[in-house]
Amino acid sequence: MGNRDPPAVLEIHGGDEIHLQPLEEPTPDQGSHKRTFPFLPILEGCADAAVLPLIPPQVRQLSTTAARPVSKLVKPPIQVYGLEGRYATALYSAASKQKKLEQVEKELTRVWSLLKDPKLSSVVMNPHTKSSVKQKAVNDALAREKMSPITVNLMNLLAENGRLRYTPGIVSAFGKIMSAFRGEVVCTVTTAQPLDEASLTELKSALNGFLAKGEVLKLETKTDPSILGGMIVNIGEKYVDMSTRSKIQKLTKIMREAV
Repeated sequence: MGNRDPPAVLEIHGGDEIHLQPLEEPTPDQGSHKRTFPFLPILEGCADAAVLPLIPPQVRQLSTTAARPVSKLVKPPIQVYGLEGRYATALYSAASKQKKLEQVEKELTRVWSLLKDPKLSSVVMNPHTKSSVKQKAVNDALAREKMSPITVNLMNLLAENGRLRYTPGIVSAFGKIMSAFRGEVVCTVTTAQPLDEASLTELKSALNGFLAKGEVLKLETKTDPSILGGMIVNIGEKYVDMSTRSKIQKLTKIMREAV
Protein backbone atom coordinates (compact mmCIF):
# COMPACT_ATOMS: atom_id res chain seq x y z
CA MET A 1 0.00 0.00 0.00
CA GLY A 2 3.04 2.26 -0.21
CA ASN A 3 2.96 5.30 2.03
CA ARG A 4 -0.80 5.65 2.19
CA ASP A 5 -2.05 6.49 5.67
CA PRO A 6 -3.99 3.70 7.41
CA PRO A 7 -7.33 3.85 9.19
CA ALA A 8 -7.10 5.20 12.72
CA VAL A 9 -9.41 5.32 15.68
CA LEU A 10 -10.14 8.30 17.91
CA GLU A 11 -11.61 7.61 21.30
CA ILE A 12 -12.61 10.30 23.75
CA HIS A 13 -12.74 9.13 27.34
CA GLY A 14 -13.79 12.45 28.85
CA GLY A 15 -11.97 15.69 29.44
CA ASP A 16 -9.09 16.31 27.07
CA GLU A 17 -7.81 12.73 27.06
CA ILE A 18 -7.80 11.27 23.56
CA HIS A 19 -6.22 7.95 22.61
CA LEU A 20 -5.25 7.06 19.06
CA GLN A 21 -4.92 3.45 17.98
CA PRO A 22 -3.66 3.18 14.39
CA LEU A 23 -4.36 -0.10 12.66
CA GLU A 24 -1.25 -1.93 11.49
CA GLU A 25 -0.73 -4.02 8.38
CA PRO A 26 2.19 -6.06 6.99
CA THR A 27 4.51 -4.78 4.30
CA PRO A 28 4.96 -6.95 1.17
CA ASP A 29 8.48 -7.96 2.22
CA GLN A 30 7.83 -8.48 5.93
CA GLY A 31 5.23 -11.23 5.80
CA SER A 32 3.50 -11.35 9.16
CA HIS A 33 5.63 -8.57 10.66
CA LYS A 34 3.84 -5.36 11.48
CA ARG A 35 4.69 -1.75 10.82
CA THR A 36 3.03 1.45 12.03
CA PHE A 37 2.13 4.51 10.01
CA PRO A 38 2.14 8.29 10.46
CA PHE A 39 -0.79 9.74 12.38
CA LEU A 40 -3.00 11.68 9.99
CA PRO A 41 -6.70 12.62 9.83
CA ILE A 42 -8.74 10.28 7.63
CA LEU A 43 -12.27 9.92 6.43
CA GLU A 44 -14.04 7.37 8.58
CA GLY A 45 -17.13 5.73 7.17
CA CYS A 46 -18.53 8.65 5.19
CA ALA A 47 -17.34 11.75 3.40
CA ASP A 48 -18.41 14.21 6.07
CA ALA A 49 -16.72 12.50 9.02
CA ALA A 50 -13.08 12.78 9.95
CA VAL A 51 -10.84 11.31 12.61
CA LEU A 52 -8.20 13.56 14.11
CA PRO A 53 -5.59 12.34 16.59
CA LEU A 54 -5.19 15.11 19.14
CA ILE A 55 -2.76 13.79 21.72
CA PRO A 56 1.01 14.03 22.16
CA PRO A 57 3.11 11.06 20.94
CA GLN A 58 4.09 9.94 24.43
CA VAL A 59 0.51 8.93 25.31
CA ARG A 60 -0.49 7.38 22.00
CA GLN A 61 -1.29 3.70 22.22
CA LEU A 62 -0.56 1.19 19.48
CA SER A 63 -2.63 -1.94 19.05
CA THR A 64 -2.13 -5.09 16.98
CA THR A 65 -5.70 -6.16 17.66
CA ALA A 66 -8.96 -4.95 16.21
CA ALA A 67 -9.71 -1.34 17.09
CA ARG A 68 -12.51 -0.48 19.47
CA PRO A 69 -15.59 1.43 18.20
CA VAL A 70 -14.99 5.02 17.15
CA SER A 71 -16.46 7.68 19.41
CA LYS A 72 -19.30 9.32 17.48
CA LEU A 73 -18.24 12.56 15.86
CA VAL A 74 -20.29 15.73 16.02
CA LYS A 75 -21.34 16.59 12.48
CA PRO A 76 -20.62 20.21 11.48
CA PRO A 77 -23.42 22.41 10.08
CA ILE A 78 -21.70 22.50 6.68
CA GLN A 79 -19.25 20.23 4.90
CA VAL A 80 -15.75 21.53 4.13
CA TYR A 81 -13.38 19.75 1.81
CA GLY A 82 -9.75 18.81 1.33
CA LEU A 83 -7.13 17.98 3.93
CA GLU A 84 -7.77 21.30 5.65
CA GLY A 85 -11.47 20.47 5.79
CA ARG A 86 -10.80 17.11 7.43
CA TYR A 87 -8.73 18.71 10.18
CA ALA A 88 -11.32 21.47 10.66
CA THR A 89 -14.21 18.98 10.79
CA ALA A 90 -12.52 16.79 13.40
CA LEU A 91 -11.46 19.86 15.36
CA TYR A 92 -15.06 21.09 15.37
CA SER A 93 -16.21 17.74 16.75
CA ALA A 94 -13.61 17.72 19.54
CA ALA A 95 -14.21 21.36 20.49
CA SER A 96 -17.99 20.93 20.37
CA LYS A 97 -17.89 17.97 22.76
CA GLN A 98 -15.84 20.02 25.20
CA LYS A 99 -17.95 23.16 24.66
CA LYS A 100 -14.94 25.19 23.54
CA LEU A 101 -15.94 26.15 20.00
CA GLU A 102 -15.62 29.93 20.40
CA GLN A 103 -12.41 29.58 22.41
CA VAL A 104 -10.77 27.36 19.80
CA GLU A 105 -11.90 29.69 16.99
CA LYS A 106 -10.19 32.65 18.66
CA GLU A 107 -7.10 30.59 19.41
CA LEU A 108 -6.75 29.45 15.80
CA THR A 109 -6.78 33.04 14.59
CA ARG A 110 -4.11 33.89 17.15
CA VAL A 111 -2.05 30.83 16.16
CA TRP A 112 -1.91 31.92 12.54
CA SER A 113 -0.79 35.39 13.63
CA LEU A 114 2.00 33.81 15.67
CA LEU A 115 3.13 31.63 12.77
CA LYS A 116 3.48 34.70 10.56
CA ASP A 117 6.11 36.11 12.91
CA PRO A 118 9.38 36.07 10.88
CA LYS A 119 11.45 34.54 13.70
CA LEU A 120 9.04 31.67 14.38
CA SER A 121 8.17 31.20 10.72
CA SER A 122 11.83 30.76 9.78
CA VAL A 123 11.88 27.68 12.02
CA VAL A 124 8.46 26.05 11.69
CA MET A 125 7.94 26.71 7.97
CA ASN A 126 11.41 25.54 6.98
CA PRO A 127 11.09 22.10 5.29
CA HIS A 128 14.63 21.24 6.41
CA THR A 129 13.90 21.76 10.12
CA LYS A 130 13.35 18.55 12.12
CA SER A 131 9.79 17.96 13.26
CA SER A 132 10.95 17.72 16.89
CA VAL A 133 12.48 21.20 16.63
CA LYS A 134 9.28 22.55 15.05
CA GLN A 135 7.18 21.00 17.81
CA LYS A 136 9.31 22.60 20.51
CA ALA A 137 9.14 26.00 18.81
CA VAL A 138 5.36 25.74 18.46
CA ASN A 139 4.91 24.49 22.03
CA ASP A 140 7.03 27.32 23.43
CA ALA A 141 5.01 29.90 21.49
CA LEU A 142 1.64 28.43 22.49
CA ALA A 143 2.66 27.99 26.14
CA ARG A 144 3.15 31.74 26.41
CA GLU A 145 -0.38 32.23 25.06
CA LYS A 146 -1.92 29.71 27.51
CA MET A 147 -4.01 28.03 24.83
CA SER A 148 -6.34 25.07 25.33
CA PRO A 149 -5.06 21.47 25.01
CA ILE A 150 -7.20 21.00 21.89
CA THR A 151 -5.39 23.76 20.01
CA VAL A 152 -1.98 22.80 21.37
CA ASN A 153 -2.44 19.15 20.38
CA LEU A 154 -3.63 20.11 16.89
CA MET A 155 -0.53 22.24 16.30
CA ASN A 156 1.69 19.47 17.68
CA LEU A 157 0.17 17.07 15.17
CA LEU A 158 0.66 19.48 12.26
CA ALA A 159 4.27 20.08 13.28
CA GLU A 160 4.97 16.36 13.67
CA ASN A 161 3.57 15.54 10.24
CA GLY A 162 5.12 18.50 8.44
CA ARG A 163 1.74 20.08 7.74
CA LEU A 164 2.03 23.47 9.42
CA ARG A 165 1.72 25.06 5.97
CA TYR A 166 -1.93 23.98 6.00
CA THR A 167 -2.67 26.13 9.05
CA PRO A 168 -4.26 29.06 7.17
CA GLY A 169 -6.50 26.67 5.24
CA ILE A 170 -7.56 24.94 8.46
CA VAL A 171 -8.26 28.30 10.11
CA SER A 172 -10.34 29.34 7.09
CA ALA A 173 -12.27 26.04 6.97
CA PHE A 174 -12.97 26.16 10.70
CA GLY A 175 -14.12 29.77 10.32
CA LYS A 176 -16.63 28.71 7.64
CA ILE A 177 -17.98 25.99 9.91
CA MET A 178 -18.34 28.45 12.77
CA SER A 179 -20.09 31.01 10.55
CA ALA A 180 -22.63 28.35 9.59
CA PHE A 181 -22.93 27.33 13.25
CA ARG A 182 -23.91 30.91 14.13
CA GLY A 183 -26.33 31.13 11.19
CA GLU A 184 -24.17 33.68 9.41
CA VAL A 185 -24.39 34.15 5.65
CA VAL A 186 -21.07 35.41 4.35
CA CYS A 187 -21.36 38.07 1.68
CA THR A 188 -18.33 39.48 -0.12
CA VAL A 189 -18.74 42.74 -2.00
CA THR A 190 -15.97 43.96 -4.28
CA THR A 191 -15.90 47.58 -5.44
CA ALA A 192 -13.40 49.72 -7.33
CA GLN A 193 -13.22 52.21 -4.45
CA PRO A 194 -14.05 51.84 -0.73
CA LEU A 195 -17.74 52.42 0.03
CA ASP A 196 -18.73 55.39 2.19
CA GLU A 197 -20.88 54.85 5.29
CA ALA A 198 -24.14 55.82 3.57
CA SER A 199 -23.57 53.41 0.66
CA LEU A 200 -22.52 50.65 3.06
CA THR A 201 -25.67 51.07 5.16
CA GLU A 202 -27.87 51.00 2.05
CA LEU A 203 -26.08 47.90 0.77
CA LYS A 204 -26.52 46.04 4.07
CA SER A 205 -30.21 46.87 4.09
CA ALA A 206 -30.64 45.51 0.56
CA LEU A 207 -28.67 42.33 1.25
CA ASN A 208 -30.59 41.60 4.47
CA GLY A 209 -33.70 41.30 2.33
CA PHE A 210 -32.29 38.12 0.76
CA LEU A 211 -31.75 36.34 4.08
CA ALA A 212 -34.03 33.69 5.53
CA LYS A 213 -35.41 33.91 9.05
CA GLY A 214 -32.69 33.32 11.65
CA GLU A 215 -29.83 34.07 9.26
CA VAL A 216 -27.31 36.80 10.03
CA LEU A 217 -25.43 38.81 7.41
CA LYS A 218 -21.64 38.79 7.65
CA LEU A 219 -20.46 41.40 5.17
CA GLU A 220 -16.90 41.51 3.90
CA THR A 221 -15.83 44.32 1.57
CA LYS A 222 -12.89 44.33 -0.83
CA THR A 223 -11.51 46.84 -3.30
CA ASP A 224 -10.26 46.04 -6.79
CA PRO A 225 -9.57 49.06 -9.03
CA SER A 226 -9.50 46.79 -12.09
CA ILE A 227 -13.31 46.39 -12.06
CA LEU A 228 -13.47 50.16 -12.86
CA GLY A 229 -16.81 50.73 -11.14
CA GLY A 230 -20.00 49.08 -9.92
CA MET A 231 -19.64 45.99 -7.73
CA ILE A 232 -19.33 42.22 -7.62
CA VAL A 233 -21.45 40.44 -5.01
CA ASN A 234 -20.91 36.93 -3.64
CA ILE A 235 -23.59 35.86 -1.16
CA GLY A 236 -24.05 32.25 -0.20
CA GLU A 237 -24.11 30.29 -3.46
CA LYS A 238 -25.03 33.36 -5.53
CA TYR A 239 -22.62 35.41 -7.65
CA VAL A 240 -23.66 38.70 -9.28
CA ASP A 241 -21.24 40.73 -11.40
CA MET A 242 -22.47 44.30 -11.77
CA SER A 243 -19.04 45.79 -12.38
CA THR A 244 -18.28 48.36 -15.06
CA ARG A 245 -15.57 46.06 -16.36
CA SER A 246 -18.10 43.28 -16.91
CA LYS A 247 -20.49 45.63 -18.70
CA ILE A 248 -17.71 46.84 -21.01
CA GLN A 249 -16.70 43.25 -21.75
CA LYS A 250 -20.29 42.31 -22.62
CA LEU A 251 -20.71 45.40 -24.81
CA THR A 252 -17.43 44.67 -26.59
CA LYS A 253 -18.54 41.09 -27.26
CA ILE A 254 -21.88 42.25 -28.69
CA MET A 255 -20.17 44.76 -30.97
CA ARG A 256 -17.70 42.16 -32.24
CA GLU A 257 -20.49 39.69 -32.97
CA ALA A 258 -22.40 42.37 -34.85
CA VAL A 259 -19.50 43.08 -37.23
